[in-house]
Amino acid sequence: MNLCTGTLISGALLCGAMALNAENSMESSYASLPAYAGEDLELTVNNSGTHFRLWSPQATAARVIIYDTDRNTAPTAQLNMTRGLQGTWTASVADKLYGKFYTFQIQHNGKWLDETPGVWAKAVGTNGRRAAIIDFATTNPNGWENDKGPKIGSIADVIIYEMHHRDFSVHTTSGIVNKGKFLALTEQGTRSSLGDKTGIDHLKELGITHVHILPSYDYNSVDESQLPSNKYNWGYDPYNYNAPEGSYSTNPSNPATRILEMKQMIKALHDAGIGVIMDVVYNHTANNDDSNFSLTAPGYYYRYRQDGSYSDASGCGNETASEHEQMRNYIVNSVKYWAEEYHIDGFRFDLMAIHDTETMNKVAKTLKEVNPQIFVYGEGWTCGDSPLPVEHRALKENVAKMEGIAVFSDDLRDAVKGHYSNAADRGFATGKPGNEETVKIGIVASTAHPQVDYSKGNNSKFAYASAPTQIINYVSCHDDFSLTDKLHISMEGSSEDEMMRAARLAQTIVFTSQGTPFMFAGEEIFRDKKGIHNTYNRPDSVNAIDWTLKNKNAEQFNYYCELTKLRKAHPAFRMTTAEAIAKHIVFDKVEGDNLISYSIKDNANGDEWKEIKLVFNGSTDAREVKIKKGEWTIIAQDGQLKADGMGTTKGGKMTIAPTSALILARVK
Repeated sequence: MNLCTGTLISGALLCGAMALNAENSMESSYASLPAYAGEDLELTVNNSGTHFRLWSPQATAARVIIYDTDRNTAPTAQLNMTRGLQGTWTASVADKLYGKFYTFQIQHNGKWLDETPGVWAKAVGTNGRRAAIIDFATTNPNGWENDKGPKIGSIADVIIYEMHHRDFSVHTTSGIVNKGKFLALTEQGTRSSLGDKTGIDHLKELGITHVHILPSYDYNSVDESQLPSNKYNWGYDPYNYNAPEGSYSTNPSNPATRILEMKQMIKALHDAGIGVIMDVVYNHTANNDDSNFSLTAPGYYYRYRQDGSYSDASGCGNETASEHEQMRNYIVNSVKYWAEEYHIDGFRFDLMAIHDTETMNKVAKTLKEVNPQIFVYGEGWTCGDSPLPVEHRALKENVAKMEGIAVFSDDLRDAVKGHYSNAADRGFATGKPGNEETVKIGIVASTAHPQVDYSKGNNSKFAYASAPTQIINYVSCHDDFSLTDKLHISMEGSSEDEMMRAARLAQTIVFTSQGTPFMFAGEEIFRDKKGIHNTYNRPDSVNAIDWTLKNKNAEQFNYYCELTKLRKAHPAFRMTTAEAIAKHIVFDKVEGDNLISYSIKDNANGDEWKEIKLVFNGSTDAREVKIKKGEWTIIAQDGQLKADGMGTTKGGKMTIAPTSALILARVK
């Protein structure tokens, strides 16, 4: 029932005393609940037997139900739990129950709720409805004890490739046997139907440093018992946060198989020198009242509106309450578990601004203690309003409050290709004037620079990043239109060659800007998604990468390879402080729209090149610029790029071809 009406001011809903008192009372009751920080929640198996511990402080009774199989069978035993420390319930048996399955059930307000595998299930059977008791030592591939990801100096050294398991391998042209599976990325020597490298060999050839894999935990929307008719989903509907998704394994009914195969995938990537980033979605759950959170601690894990309904900043029906101590502990310990058990190298937080900055800071600090190489980034926005005050949200505007956290730059994204919400809108790289200053904001990674006027920024009006290591630059990802589809729509009437030139210019800006470059899988071969905006549940016919495009668009692929080579070879593109950027980057005065010219000077960040000149022409006309006289090596010109150079010039007046980048370098 609505108790009053209110006005939305800066994300905080100001209402009458009755609603505030009700909300404060609810928050106060949650704040008074004891939290449990021990590492033995859910299940522990040791020499003294099998031990269960469930956090459910408001339950009046709790029990563990034991099964012989993962589904469709009656229980074989029931263990009544007793109250333990700090809101927990415990039960133990003297035997090691390896091979068995279990669920929890609590009594709340006089009613027994539905069974749940709990929130900490680390091994599950088909569709994750029952948790499994397994020996994790049996899930480690050969050599796992020595497995490590690539070493990096900072997140600025990373080149991110965002991919979905099915997109990457399921197409008939992929030459991969384990299509759509974890094991697809363990296969060596795979080739497309036209003979080009695919799979892990393609990633090595492209030169990226890390793969960002869309959600790989156990999610809700795919029926693992019907894999032949498996429907597609991105996986942003979490069910069991701490167990791998079964549909990506070769046998979802065997709890150990999905774990082993995910580890085999990670080890294969590590052996190839490629890190693994896990996409995590702690901001909401697939279900509301019947989620595992609600079935173990009703009400506690979520935020609510003043009428008692679920708050929905996620746009998916609910949002979690990271400011509650046990939920904060859960997020922190969950990512810690993935880092330790699965050797994950980085985490991407979906709708990170639903979480509070204190939680995210604790996440980053805890992960660095596990492995100093680990990094964290996320979406610095929400899909709707939240009761969490704006100043506490992990927004991009608050990224300076979060040490060791990076956010996506929607500034560069929308300025370069056109606004994401308007398919027909063009950007700097596709000929639209007026975006030059916002592109510059992207070039300096949203840090303060004396030559960048933030008052002219399209999305941001102040320098919100305190360091370039807090910014992820991109022009497209799994969400919204792929870059190819955006270009086909916004450049209607242009030739495909003209669109590919625009794509090259767009990605050249991304890869040479300060911060961390991020690209969507398949863009390097001009992959599209059939012009569809949101493909989260569309079939493989829409989402799968057609690997014959690598042959058709070989010139495009080679350009991307040279981009990664250029960035990796030259630390001038990878500065780590705002002060260094302000010192070494100097913008030139130019005439006309859709033209940006600047230098990275004085052997920036220890680079062997004394000066790098970059000129971006986003117009459809050739433009003329003045280059200081000297001995310059041509790195990029007229839609071509060679990291090692492709000729020389003395400078002076130079013509920049339409929709292209000019990059020059000199050593003295």
